[in-house]
Amino acid sequence: MRTYNEKVSIYHGMASTIALNFSNNFFPIFAITILGATNYQVGLISSLPPLIALLMTVPAAILLNKAYTQKKLVAGSILLARLCFLFIVLVIYLPSPSMQAWSFLIIIALISVPNTVANIGWQTFISGMIAEERRGQFFSDRNRLLTLVGLVATLMIGIVMREASASVSAYQILFLVALLFGILEVYFVMKHEEAPVQIDESVEKKKSMDWSIFKDSKYVSFLAAALFFNFAWQMAWGLFNIYNVRIAGATIFWISMFSVGSMLMQFFTFPLWRRWAEKYSNLRMFIWAAVGMATTPFLVVLSTNLYYLTMIQTTSGFFLSGTVLILFNLLLEKSPEQSRTYCITTYNVLLALVAFVAPQMGIILLELVGMESAMTINSFLRLLGAGGFLYVYIRQKNR
Repeated sequence: MRTYNEKVSIYHGMASTIALNFSNNFFPIFAITILGATNYQVGLISSLPPLIALLMTVPAAILLNKAYTQKKLVAGSILLARLCFLFIVLVIYLPSPSMQAWSFLIIIALISVPNTVANIGWQTFISGMIAEERRGQFFSDRNRLLTLVGLVATLMIGIVMREASASVSAYQILFLVALLFGILEVYFVMKHEEAPVQIDESVEKKKSMDWSIFKDSKYVSFLAAALFFNFAWQMAWGLFNIYNVRIAGATIFWISMFSVGSMLMQFFTFPLWRRWAEKYSNLRMFIWAAVGMATTPFLVVLSTNLYYLTMIQTTSGFFLSGTVLILFNLLLEKSPEQSRTYCITTYNVLLALVAFVAPQMGIILLELVGMESAMTINSFLRLLGAGGFLYVYIRQKNR
């Protein structure tokens, strides 16, 4: 039986999923087809948000630790981030394509400032509301429902916008709809029932970082493996965008179909990964998810046929569902409860650094060795990432 906060969290997630599916999914194709962005600028679409997150994570954590209620700070941050969609709608009216592309990137960076506060706040906020024994079931059910919502929303976009891939107004409509659902996000965040934090003077004066978390071997080993895996995973994000749009010639419709196939597979497989994780452990099952993720870049560049690419994106959704579900559960599982906020903050700071560097390394690799070789190298690095988690699993099992 779901609690009130669990229900409201699911409603918030639905609104958030639709807002992001109507915006973030189409930022790269909007930049390439409408604004004429270069490969370097396409890479920055993936790199700029984590760079801003890197700069903002510690201030965000300090703000959240000092807040009597976190939901107001989270809700306000979401509202600021979604209001920036208005500037994206207007960027096309700037006088030159170069100015349009760079202004778009600046807006993406600005959105990342409140997004960082919202993301860290939500992770801390929701971890305190969901009992540890409920997390596996709750996040599996939540992810499954949100995947279904995202699937329907993306399918609608693909059908409605099928003949409008080069239309400026089509993208403007998408971003305005995203803004409306962003406002709905704020409403549902505020509907959560949160007990005010009792802050005494001794806690307020506590240092802003607890370095003792690095003495916890389980957390440190997870952190190292997770950062390397995320580097390999995110390194190919810009490459996929360039390959799909520039080389394979994907339109809004096909980008939507890629997402629909992946989300459809995730919808059916979230419960499988939850059951396997509960039976065999989160760490053991994540190794298999990571190995599966390693196959995607290699398989993608075998063909430019859009039906084939849709099939590959669909099958990759099986491993992506395991990655998304288990990686967050592992973060909570390996973070000591008394210093969880510091552990989450540290993870996000270092992850932001990795996420800034990784897409740029992917673009550099593309320029040096070409698309096929770059994707093959990325598959190998992802496999090494899976090996890192295997090492952690064996080490902890022996202990």
